Amino acid sequence: MEQYLWVLKSKERDLIRELEPERLAALDEDALLALHKRVRRARNKHTTNYRRGAAERVTEAGGRGAAAAGSDKARGRAYVFEEALAIVSEHLARVAHEEAEALKDERLARARAGKWSGPQSDGFTDSGVAAGRPRQHTKSAGGKKRDASSLAQGARRQAKRDAR
Repeated sequence: MEQYLWVLKSKERDLIRELEPERLAALDEDALLALHKRVRRARNKHTTNYRRGAAERVTEAGGRGAAAAGSDKARGRAYVFEEALAIVSEHLARVAHEEAEALKDERLARARAGKWSGPQSDGFTDSGVAAGRPRQHTKSAGGKKRDASSLAQGARRQAKRDAR
């Protein structure tokens, strides 16, 4: 990636400098998301410019291979930002995973302590059942009939197969 930094403008180099390991380590998840967005937009811009420029030169040069030589700078810029996006994406994934694990551990600790981590309530749900307790399922007459019908239908299908 360093071999292509000469093709970047000063603002683009500033964006690439933000990918230095000590700078990345200082960023939280939200700041990393913002950086990821900026790098992705720059990558999309330079990739589009490279492809458009190369496509315009194909007709003049008579072929894609001959036209490729004229777009070295644009290709270099696209490459730099593609690599930069990979670096930011990897770091963002690692930080997001660590934060998700920390949140999971915190919720498990609260659950072990007997504290519910859901929305605050008076201790009862809309159905009148105490919060935190599983609701008792009762079979209604309609539910029993539906289950029996389903079982009978399956038995009929199996008998049909067995008769073949």
